[in-house]
Amino acid sequence: MADTYLVTGGMGCIGAWALTHLQRSGKRAVNFDQSSDRHRINWLMSAEQQADITFVPGDLRDTEAVKAVFAEHDITRVIHLAALQVPFCRANPPLGAEVNVTGTVNIFEAARANGIGHIAYASSIGVYGPPSDFPPGLIAHDAPKRPRTLYGAYKVCNEGTALVYYEEQGISSTGLRPYTVYGVGRDQGMTSEPTHALVAAVKGEPYRIGFSGTMQFQLAADVARQFILAAEQPLGGACGFNLGGGDPVTVADFVAAAKRVLPAAEIDVADNPLPFPAGFDDSELRASFGKVYETPLNEGVAETIAHIQRLGDGI
Repeated sequence: MADTYLVTGGMGCIGAWALTHLQRSGKRAVNFDQSSDRHRINWLMSAEQQADITFVPGDLRDTEAVKAVFAEHDITRVIHLAALQVPFCRANPPLGAEVNVTGTVNIFEAARANGIGHIAYASSIGVYGPPSDFPPGLIAHDAPKRPRTLYGAYKVCNEGTALVYYEEQGISSTGLRPYTVYGVGRDQGMTSEPTHALVAAVKGEPYRIGFSGTMQFQLAADVARQFILAAEQPLGGACGFNLGGGDPVTVADFVAAAKRVLPAAEIDVADNPLPFPAGFDDSELRASFGKVYETPLNEGVAETIAHIQRLGDGI
């Protein structure tokens, strides 16, 4: 029997890309999401392609609804991406905890109830603290987690939850920690501004990115592929990996990549470094998986600009 992939949060950026890759590969996919807004999916897939995907509306906080989608659709692979991001967790901490913490527990409970032995899920570099908490250089795979946001604290809880479910129930898991994700569909969240800048540049509009600093940029399409691979290749245990993404670069470097394609782009960068380390060591990820998806920055920015141009007024 063919695998059926459950993607939670498929209306989000990485989720929409995950559904797109699954559809293109001829794999059965079920999206579970409270939102019915398909604007990101519409940027990536035609209506005919979307017809291959099963869309199930539902709330992660509803334990029985989560269990039901597993049972009713014979789920065999799980890619758990749904979460409220930093600004939303800050604005409404109880709701953030219900969605990000209880929702993740419900995913593990549904897996247990339906005999699924492995889950891929989204953690975040938000589990780490500011650069002052760490020695110089890339942050190690096993560096201490000292989050300074509720979102980061909830993600630490997710990683702890995964460990307990492995030790007590034997459900393995792979959590991936992205950094600055960019690409078509990245229109929400703390680090979405570089993508907003690309959209503005294509439209001939000026844009000021509200943060600066050095970081690792990751193309959304690559991140989605890595989550699919993580769902398909259980490693045993409760594993967590930094996505990394090559050498850290500055936000100004990102702008320079955009101007190589669009020399007239008017993109400014505020002098406001983000309170995160510059980069994260992904050697454990590379050692554990045979493939790490990593589009070079210049190529990824060019691909994104070309995609935005194809969408025209639709984005």
